[in-house]
Amino acid sequence: MTSDPAYEAISKARRQVNGNNVNGAINTLETYLATDPHNTKPRMELAKIAIYDLKDLKYGIMQLEIVLDLEPDNIDAMKAAVTVMGKDKKYNKRTMELFEKLLSMESSAELYNLYAKFLRRQTGDFKQAGEYYEKALALSPNDYDIHQNYAVLLLNDLRDYEKAKKELEYLMSIKPNDANLKKNYDRLMKQKFDKNGNLKKPIFGFRR
Repeated sequence: MTSDPAYEAISKARRQVNGNNVNGAINTLETYLATDPHNTKPRMELAKIAIYDLKDLKYGIMQLEIVLDLEPDNIDAMKAAVTVMGKDKKYNKRTMELFEKLLSMESSAELYNLYAKFLRRQTGDFKQAGEYYEKALALSPNDYDIHQNYAVLLLNDLRDYEKAKKELEYLMSIKPNDANLKKNYDRLMKQKFDKNGNLKKPIFGFRR
């Protein structure tokens, strides 16, 4: 059985990370890549360790961009990139480019949820974020995380209190003992709905 030097380098780097030797892991992968620069698997591992263990976002993104130069349709690299870059507005243009490409290649609840979070946090396109949360829920109707994200958007940004009420009721049906959910639900009902459970009518253009 022949050994795979790339696999051995990745395995060694993972052991080093587990032993809290992050710099050693980085060095192991960099040393290997100096001999095999076009191998994207160890480079993806290097990016992951740089971002999540070394906490060097810039270096990790640089590695992901090298992977995408080598393999422009590498879905894993694109997803890793948008997950990380989507948290910082300075990367918005590149993040949007990658999202557009991903959305043309894949239809998944995971991707739609990720894109909706990006739209809400970084571009302020709340309406489109809501549309993508709904698309995500159509594919994965029981995903608690997506329901929770959608509820936050409905309450804080879209102010669609009837839909928010339904989302909170669903979340409470899954986690009936969650005190924070109950508190948010009770506040919503008190402020936005009458005693019969109907949405209060706006007064002079404002909701009570």
